[in-house]
Amino acid sequence: MIKFNEKNYSKLCDDRVNNPSKLQKNLKSRKRRVKLTKDGKLFIVAADHTARGIIAASGDSMAMANRFDLLDRLIRALSVPGVDGVLATPDIVEELAYFGALDHKLIFGSINRAGILGADWELDDRQSSYDVKGISEFGLDGGKTLLRIEKSDPGVLNTIEMVASVNSQLARAKKISIIEPLPYVKNSAGKFELNKNIEELVRVIGIASALGTSSAYTWLKVPAFDDFKLAANATSLPLMLLGGDPGTDWQATFNSWQAAFKFQNVRALIPGRALLYSPELSVEAAVAKAVAIVRKV
Repeated sequence: MIKFNEKNYSKLCDDRVNNPSKLQKNLKSRKRRVKLTKDGKLFIVAADHTARGIIAASGDSMAMANRFDLLDRLIRALSVPGVDGVLATPDIVEELAYFGALDHKLIFGSINRAGILGADWELDDRQSSYDVKGISEFGLDGGKTLLRIEKSDPGVLNTIEMVASVNSQLARAKKISIIEPLPYVKNSAGKFELNKNIEELVRVIGIASALGTSSAYTWLKVPAFDDFKLAANATSLPLMLLGGDPGTDWQATFNSWQAAFKFQNVRALIPGRALLYSPELSVEAAVAKAVAIVRKV
């Protein structure tokens, strides 16, 4: 593993110009793990936010805007025992692999990041990052799609069709397909926002579970809403709990994860900003505290 510091970060910037193939070679030649999971559980760090125009975290509007700082936090998070891997876009995946931070780690490539935060077309979330061919070519372990369902926006139908196709392709390639189904509503200002009604979450879980020609490799990434038992009972598919931005009340987020992990098909935690930019805990402390929920230590 290459030491992460300003000097080696500068070398990365130079290699992007003078030796770009090195980024691809490092990713392809990384040391791989043999099994998906040793204990039936996964802990994945999410880092695909900036590709959708999200740079705020924990009250800081520019928290994720500094790439050197973001990589530093990610590398530190990945070094914590019990962390299985990362969910990210190609730029971040290649940068982490450049520094050797992904040896023996799982990599899930983020696929549709075109639903840019606040855009008029936000829910017409088309493929803009990884495709299934690229996931296979570079030896990734699977891919992730975002599916926000709101009943008045016709762009949602395009996204549903795209996610179904990607899910089928990943299943044929025997790669894990992570679908993130979220119920959305349009508020009085005409902006889209998460609908935190548990009944609506149950509905979109049912929709996502049926997409594509096979569900054998499908995992669902969902929020840990109140009354989560209803969501857990809605499918036999493995569920991954997302993090989101908890603001200052990070303990409430940890409590919701803890409560949800008692259900049989809750198998993974996949937070990002909640751990990388905790207002009170270091990256290492926040990640270790979350790992203890998954691994029950």
